Amino acid sequence: MFYSEEIIEEVRSRSDILTVVGQYVRLTRRGSSYFGLCPFHNEKTPSFSVTPSKQMYYCFGCGNGGGVFQFLMQYENISFSEAVQVLAERAGVTLPRIEYSSQAREMAQKRDQLLEIQKQAAKFYYYHLKSEAGKAGLAYLQGRQLSPEIIRHFGLGYAPKAGNMLHQYMKQQGYTDELLMEAGLFGYDDRRGMYDRFRDRVMYPIMDVSSRVIGFGGRVLGDGEPKYLNSPETMIFDKGRNLYGLHIAKTSRQQSMLLCEGYMDVISMHQAGFTNAVASLGTAFTSGHASLLKRYASKALLLYDSDDAGVRAALRAIPILKESGIETRVVSLKPCKDPDEFIKTYGKEAFQERLDQARDSFLFRIDQEARKSSLDDPQGQNAFFDRCSSLLIELDDELERNLYIDAIVKEYQQFSVTAKDLRRRVNTLALKGQSSISAKERAQSVQMSEAKTPENKTGKSDSADRQAQRFLLTQLASNPWMLEPLTTYIKEEDFIDPLYREVAGLLFEQCRLNDVQPAKIINHFAQTEEQFHVAEIFHSTLVLENEEQLYIALADSVCLLLQEKLDGKQKEAASSDLAMQQNLLTERVKLQNLKKNKQKIRLDFARAKAQANSLST
Repeated sequence: MFYSEEIIEEVRSRSDILTVVGQYVRLTRRGSSYFGLCPFHNEKTPSFSVTPSKQMYYCFGCGNGGGVFQFLMQYENISFSEAVQVLAERAGVTLPRIEYSSQAREMAQKRDQLLEIQKQAAKFYYYHLKSEAGKAGLAYLQGRQLSPEIIRHFGLGYAPKAGNMLHQYMKQQGYTDELLMEAGLFGYDDRRGMYDRFRDRVMYPIMDVSSRVIGFGGRVLGDGEPKYLNSPETMIFDKGRNLYGLHIAKTSRQQSMLLCEGYMDVISMHQAGFTNAVASLGTAFTSGHASLLKRYASKALLLYDSDDAGVRAALRAIPILKESGIETRVVSLKPCKDPDEFIKTYGKEAFQERLDQARDSFLFRIDQEARKSSLDDPQGQNAFFDRCSSLLIELDDELERNLYIDAIVKEYQQFSVTAKDLRRRVNTLALKGQSSISAKERAQSVQMSEAKTPENKTGKSDSADRQAQRFLLTQLASNPWMLEPLTTYIKEEDFIDPLYREVAGLLFEQCRLNDVQPAKIINHFAQTEEQFHVAEIFHSTLVLENEEQLYIALADSVCLLLQEKLDGKQKEAASSDLAMQQNLLTERVKLQNLKKNKQKIRLDFARAKAQANSLST
């Protein structure tokens, strides 16, 4: 349901975040903020903060953050419109009755029809599994040692060999060919016309978190290809945002989810009593999967196949899960290939032991680097510790990084590498990644918090210019008096990251109107991940001993951002464009002069602060 920005802002402004969050989390005041244990991940030391002045919450542990709407959505697992409705009722705001446009009604009607088609297809396949024609399918499932109860529980079925039986059945229900084609269950060619996509296959209905059938996976009987065939993506089926078995696993109330690769692995684990198992749908694990998983669990145990492909899949999934704030461990299934084989061979007690012995995901990544390295000679050892250092740079938390440095040194002590050696290598590689800034700027930029931000297009870890952008926006949100001196040097378009650029435009406008509300800026973004990233932007910190250091940091950040912007223009400019090269040269000279006269930038900020203080007294 759609509500106007005016209505949303009225509900937000009348819903104090401290009051709302305080109904769910015990908070203790520390300075201008309140802290408590994060409700979105397990922790013993409070890292969850609520800042009334910004009407925002943020967890420094898992990165979850936002305004009052986002908190309620995450905690209660409800949609944005539902959060608006709940808070409006609490705040005594009367919401307008929404009338759908004819186009919106048509889309909603089509969506309902497609869901009904999938539901009818599931019934059709389940019926034929128990029929004479489905004997081979039932025999296959029984051969996989599945009980009648688990077959019924997951709604497994069979697609007949005949090429158009499902199509005929659907036509009898009154559906048009045009709508049936959109359901993803049929194909078309000039010779046969409409035909069933799935034929002579065991069928696995795929359900969303609301237990509605949205698609199918089909396993061929015999030697046909492909072995597994999935429904194509449709209006109601997005492979990157759904997980097989989650509609059941979410009710397990477990703190962790068992993440595997195949339908049979999920079903086998559920039958053995491990009802918190889920799988991605024939596609690589995505941030959409991680966001979905985060709603229901704070931990994930990876049980991917033990072959090379499974290891690669695990290595891809680990950083995505970490970025979403999900604690991750890796389960070894050797000598078996997958969970289904392991449970059948060794039983559920032995399987539980493997879960209890799950390997820390970061150390698992280190293990894989060791296996790829030639550790018998110094050159190979050096390359291995280089790779370890590269992985360590990804860790945002300094304490976490130091703990892993100690763990690596202890595990590979035969090479006589000390924690100091490895820490020095980490710092060296980190500085190499900031080669475009001066030594002084490097030294100052590393003090900035390395809060997680959206990855850039190259997939590299957080860089100095991104830290500078984030720092300037954070400071401006807390100190609107900075707008005039800041915009003397920095414009909205100078922010390199697209998300930062959009936030800068919104924040600049709020400052001009003298109405700075970071929570309102968060509501401007529709995607949950964007909202988290915007919340992170407003929680960047710099350790400062006095006010003079603030002005120094601001001047350094301004120069760094302008330098990166200029370097980007240089890379894009054609060497043959003399006018462009001349303009770049002029800009570079101006920047060099500005760097030499940073004292002026610092004084501009100091004067603005003094003026703001005089006006407030």
